[in-house]
Order: sequence, then structure tokens, then C-alpha cells
Amino acid sequence: MLLAFSYARSPEAKPLVDEEAEKFKERWPLLDYLRQQKWSAQPTRASSSEFVGLCPLHQETQPSFYVNADKNLFYCHGCSQGGDLIRLVQLSRHLSFRQTLAYLEQLGVPPASPSLAPRKPPSILPAERANLLEQAATFYQAQLDYHPEALHYLEQRGLHDPALCQQLRIGYAPGGSLRRHLMAQGYSFDLLQRLGLLNAQGRDSFYGRIVFPLIQDERIVNLYGRSLGDDFAHRFLPGPKGGLYGWEQVRQYPEVILVEGLFDYVVLWQAGFHHLTCCLGTHLNASQFRQLCDRSRTVYLTFDVDSNGCGQEAAQRLAHDLRARGITARRVLLPQGQDPNSFFLQGGDARQFQFLLEAAQP
Repeated sequence: MLLAFSYARSPEAKPLVDEEAEKFKERWPLLDYLRQQKWSAQPTRASSSEFVGLCPLHQETQPSFYVNADKNLFYCHGCSQGGDLIRLVQLSRHLSFRQTLAYLEQLGVPPASPSLAPRKPPSILPAERANLLEQAATFYQAQLDYHPEALHYLEQRGLHDPALCQQLRIGYAPGGSLRRHLMAQGYSFDLLQRLGLLNAQGRDSFYGRIVFPLIQDERIVNLYGRSLGDDFAHRFLPGPKGGLYGWEQVRQYPEVILVEGLFDYVVLWQAGFHHLTCCLGTHLNASQFRQLCDRSRTVYLTFDVDSNGCGQEAAQRLAHDLRARGITARRVLLPQGQDPNSFFLQGGDARQFQFLLEAAQP
């Protein structure tokens, strides 16, 4: 077994284009843009900064499209699409990245709507943030074994190795006790809210979710919460999600497998593929892209083969960007409609996945 394993543009233009995209996202809060497009929504009961309405990307009768005004992000539980303003415009208007920027430029400056503008929390010192996230992650990790619903969900998603749960520090947010625990450690209610651990009502923002700590340079930089069902959106805390997941363990390898999601990551790890990292979505941030390009290597892009083609389109764009930086990129083609997690859950094994690696296309 082989165990050593953002948008299309030239590498020279990448920083400039990233800056241009951020400019539009700052100018156009996602919720303001949607309101101008006549999107109707209601605040959720979980948070006054989270809104839900009918999805503008597909036909539906029950609202499943969530917008977090604080984070400027959307996610639809009906069509499984999510992202920022740029991504929404691309999907809804079938535009390329460049066309999307041109379209937003034509729209100009949005009308003022102070009541809907994203509220950015005051700055928190990096060391203070890291210490608090460490405390929260430790608390969540300690809850996991006491909640059968969380363990059952992990088993359903193919994670059956308790040692791997410990290694990745996977936890669970049952709700009701995080606030009391952290305030007993001396953290203020205001700080917990500003960091995003508590919502506007003072409740645990990760309630009902499996929690993965995201670590960079040996510090927790964010938390990712994966909902057990469709009642709650998956979420990050406000702020950057950091670099590639598990990168410190694989950065010296000449061949790396890159996947979209954390449950893709865990099933491949269990199958023996340890030269593995995860970008938590299809679009890499600047830090993640630099990590892949920090030395000569081959990257096996193992993205979803979904019916709308988004996963493979993203893989093609990323392959183009990587090749422009001298990195060998190969696309691993899973069966139609599958991602690495479903591939193993539906009976795939390490030998079959190894065959897909060997057949990967440029």
C-alpha cells in the first residue's frame, strides 16, 4: 500500500485577487446582498445574528438556507452548498470568479442597513484566544464518552477507533454546562460571547455538535462543530480557520492526499492512509495554499464527485493553481455521487482506494 502520499489564476496575481475579493466582501455584507435580491428570512431561535429562509440556489418549500451575519457565511441543508458572498454569486448566477468580481463591481456600494450589518467582536489577544479555546476543547473532549447520541453519530460516519478520537481530540457539545465551566475558570461572560463560544442568549454556540479543534503551530486557532442532524448548521467560531488540518504530521512528505471534509479524513486515516490532510471545504485560504507549495511534492486531490460538479470543478481549479507553482497535482476520481467518507461507508476498502490513487488523473 502506498502510504507516502481558489480560484484559477496565476500565482503572481493571487495576492492581488484575494485582496480584491476581500474588498467586495467587506463592502457587501452577505445579508445585505441577499436582502437586495428580495430574500426573505427570519432570525433563528439559536442566535439573533443567524437567519433562515428559502434557498435561492434550488427549489424548496421548507426553509433550509442559513446565513450567519457575524461570520458573513451561508449554508443550505437542502442542497449542501455553503460559503461566502463570492461563492453565492458564483452559484446563483453561474459566473466564474472573475465574472463575479465584475458583477459586484457593477452593483456599487450597497444601501446602508445598520440593523443588518455584521457585528465584528472586539479584538482578542492571540494568547488569550488560544488559552480559552484550549479550555473549551478539553471540556468538549471530556463530554464525548458520556453521550451515546454523539458516539452513535461517529459510528454512523465511519469513525470506530477510540484511539483516533483521542488523538484528534474530538469532543461533543451537549449544551447547558460550558458557560458554567468556563466562568468557573475565571473567564468572563463577555469574553465567551466575543469569542463566539456563547450565542446572543448566552447558550453554547456548538450545542448538539461534534467538535473538532483546529490546530496550527501547536495552538488551537478555531473549533469546527459538525451537527448531529439537520436542525443546526455546521459552524466555525468567528475568525480564521487556520491552515490545513493535521499539516504538521505530513508537511515533510513528498506525496499528500488532500480531502474536503474531516469525516473524509478520519475514514482514510483508519484505512491506513496517513499522508493525509484536509482543507475544510473546496476553496483553500492563502495559508493553506502556501503550505501545499512549501516544497516539491505530489498532491492527490480527493474531492467530492457530486451531482452538481462543484467538487471536481474546484479540484480542477486547484490543480491548475498548484501546477503553476511547480506542484504536481492529480485528481482522484471516486465513483459518481461519492466522497471518501461515503466510499468507505458503502463498502469500499483500502485496496480499492489504493487503485483509485494509482489511477488518479493530472
